[in-house]
Amino acid sequence: MMIKFKKIKILNLVSFKFFILLLFLYIYLLFFNLNKKQIYKMKVCICTIGKLENLYIREYLDYYKKLGVDEIYVYDNNEINDESFETVIFDYIKTNFVNIIDYRGFPRPQNRMMNSCYKMNYLKYDWIIFNDIDEFLYLKNYSNIKNFLNEYKFNKCKITYLNFIFYTDNNNLHFENKTVISRFKERCLSNKKYWGKSILRGNISRLNITSAHYITSKIPVCNGAGEMNKKFSIDSEYYYFKHYSFKSTEEYCNKLNRGNVAFDNNRHKKLSKIHMYFNYNKITIDKINMLENKTGINLNYFRNKLNNFSKNENRNYIYNY
Repeated sequence: MMIKFKKIKILNLVSFKFFILLLFLYIYLLFFNLNKKQIYKMKVCICTIGKLENLYIREYLDYYKKLGVDEIYVYDNNEINDESFETVIFDYIKTNFVNIIDYRGFPRPQNRMMNSCYKMNYLKYDWIIFNDIDEFLYLKNYSNIKNFLNEYKFNKCKITYLNFIFYTDNNNLHFENKTVISRFKERCLSNKKYWGKSILRGNISRLNITSAHYITSKIPVCNGAGEMNKKFSIDSEYYYFKHYSFKSTEEYCNKLNRGNVAFDNNRHKKLSKIHMYFNYNKITIDKINMLENKTGINLNYFRNKLNNFSKNENRNYIYNY
């Protein structure tokens, strides 16, 4: 009888452990499915603005479609007689992945565009990204942006702020018909850790966007690590916007001459942008000559600087700005 009782006791213990294992498995699968459903229901869109970007727009759209973005609103800020986005991305427009909004000829429309796009979409999307066509979101270990934004660490975040990592011109003078990401692989040695872009949660009422970078000071911000009211973190090496602001010297000249969606395109602003360019990129005589010829701005200051470098020390890179 004692042996039989022990056998029953052992069997009951095994059954109990098996039951606990099944229970844990059930809870895990339930949580996994709920999490999966939450990701499946999540909707993410991008609002961007472009001017003379036909050479780059398709790479940008391909990239974010692959990253899991549901829809992109492209505000066309070309001049009335300039190129048209429809000629190069008609297929994306036809499938409703891209919506073109006519902002042709509007001066300095960036903040206006952001407010307009948010008000139009804040009830429709869980997250709205504001960035430019030369900014590519990098998420290490995440192939889909929804998996990243669905992390528990962002539950309290209304604005997720991710830093820029700037990329140099790779000492390329001229445009090449290849992807931007493949042409420019060298990071700038000096990166402004307080520069970046924001991803906004939907359903924020009475939002007034006052800056392309910082959105508003009235709503708490978290960084890529989910830390509240901190813009920079160690996780900036894992989650950031790759910023290809310069490209080749020739392309940067074109960018200076076409103007900016946020500022007046005057001589003073161009000169300021050239200073920024040489604070992030190597100074060479070929670059100075090209910038001077294409912008009409005297750049003897940089020639003298280059001569001083060659006389005193071989200091070509990258100056704090």
